[in-house]
Amino acid sequence: MANVPRVRPAKILLLRHGQAEGNLDETVFSRKPDHRLELTPRGREQAREAGARVAALTGGGLVQAYISPYVRTRQTLEELRPFVRFSHVREEPRLREQDWGNFQDQALIRAQRAERDAFGHFYYRLARGESGADVYDRVSTFLESLHRDFREDEFPDAALIVTHGLTMRLFLMRWFHWTVEQFEALENPHNGELVVLTRGAQGWYTLDAPLRTWRDGGPPPA
Repeated sequence: MANVPRVRPAKILLLRHGQAEGNLDETVFSRKPDHRLELTPRGREQAREAGARVAALTGGGLVQAYISPYVRTRQTLEELRPFVRFSHVREEPRLREQDWGNFQDQALIRAQRAERDAFGHFYYRLARGESGADVYDRVSTFLESLHRDFREDEFPDAALIVTHGLTMRLFLMRWFHWTVEQFEALENPHNGELVVLTRGAQGWYTLDAPLRTWRDGGPPPA
């Protein structure tokens, strides 16, 4: 008898970490490593709100989680634990934030942000860090691992990815095969925001709601 392929999970949930120190005070990047930035009290509240929504979306069922190794994403996950039943949690370095360099010179960062807006977020390479295309490449290799995990018999009916705004947008670009132009037109999700992919009857996933747009590039991808 031929092997029957395992059905992929009903939902894939992407969550941006809650508000962190750097979202309130950009100067913190000049004295504290990006990967060590912590959640604010509001960020912890946002994470708890997201946990309640994850529980509702999954009906209290088991969830397999993949998280960026940064402190703020790990703290976000900890705030989810009272609400969500995790089958397994895997720390995944490929889901980390776009690299802006080590201790960051704020004048340089502000200048690069303005230049990046003109040049394009996907191709622009930060002077001491990565381009969006670099993040896209590592997200693509993560997707290969994710699809292998989906084939495991014990994989639950929901997957949760706790990561960063740009990384989420690039994950969606890769998953749905959006063009660079479509990517450039979209905003990052907000802190604590969930993006939900639901599997349809034919096995294809759709977004429960489109991402917001921030520049003229046509309608957001469906």
